[in-house]
Amino acid sequence: MKLIITGGAGFIGSAVIRHLIHNTQHHVLNLDKLTYAGNLDSLVSIADNPRYQFVQLDICDHAGLQTLLAQYQPDAIMHLAAESHVDRSIDGPADFIQTNIVGTYTLLEATRQYWNSLESDKKARFRFHHVSTDEVYGSLGEAGLFTETTAYQPNSPYSASKASSDHLVRAWHHTFGLPVVTTNCSNNYGGYQFPEKLIPLMILNGLEGKPLPVYGKGENIRDWLYVDDHARALCLVLTDGKIGETYNIGGHNEQKNIDVVLLICALLDELCPNSPHKPHKQLIKYVTDRPGHDLRYAIDANKIKETLGWIPAETFATGLRKTVQWYLDNPDWWQRVRDGSYRGERLGLG
Repeated sequence: MKLIITGGAGFIGSAVIRHLIHNTQHHVLNLDKLTYAGNLDSLVSIADNPRYQFVQLDICDHAGLQTLLAQYQPDAIMHLAAESHVDRSIDGPADFIQTNIVGTYTLLEATRQYWNSLESDKKARFRFHHVSTDEVYGSLGEAGLFTETTAYQPNSPYSASKASSDHLVRAWHHTFGLPVVTTNCSNNYGGYQFPEKLIPLMILNGLEGKPLPVYGKGENIRDWLYVDDHARALCLVLTDGKIGETYNIGGHNEQKNIDVVLLICALLDELCPNSPHKPHKQLIKYVTDRPGHDLRYAIDANKIKETLGWIPAETFATGLRKTVQWYLDNPDWWQRVRDGSYRGERLGLG
């Protein structure tokens, strides 16, 4: 199978591509604009594989997409390209509207034109997999879980832009017949994650003895999903998911933000016994909360378990240990990232 992965140089996209090249015989074309969060260093391990190639292209470039689709002739597209950082969407929502909404529309239109040009057998096999987030559902109270039928109630510019893209994908399926599947995932973590996200930021700040900023009182709850587990799930939905269906993907690992930070501190104490910053929890600093900060996200992932047989391999304890160890073992990767446009500053103040 020939696949196009949009946003393949990003955190989740690169994990998907590494999984596909290491564990399948699929051919993969990585389509990425290479914004601040796109990093080809994350794909060094498979970069020379003859089944992999990279094209730098903006998903808002309709003509470029048409040319690429005609030349490469993919059997499927997995769409991960997106602006994805909530704090950045508060500071600059325009980029999120352009990429996540206009870009998804442009990709859908180019894909529809390509799909309509295919011979009947190849047209019948083709599918478009749209990758989204649980944040489109809004915020949960102390109880309950997001299901595939939960009403959308996005609360940030980021989640509103992703909700819009979800609706576009649904409409292109129901109006034009484009064969689509959609997934909505909980918070991802693991190696190769851009360091403004909570877990890598806490790890790297802890290593450097910098403050560990915790929003509000740290009471916000997220369901954590190890990125390699997510990659497996995405590839399974791409090949075996039912056309027109949505699948929620979660790790069954609800944690308060402050508890996540405390666990990271304990792991740094253990894995860096000679650190001058021990105990690392002394670095925790409570800061003004993010505007409109959703209280709790939690996913019911029973549908993908019961229909496709997927369950996460990692618990939060095992996945977090692997993640901390990865950052300890790969300073060259994150130091090059931090030498660029992001230096660990506070974002999302509006």
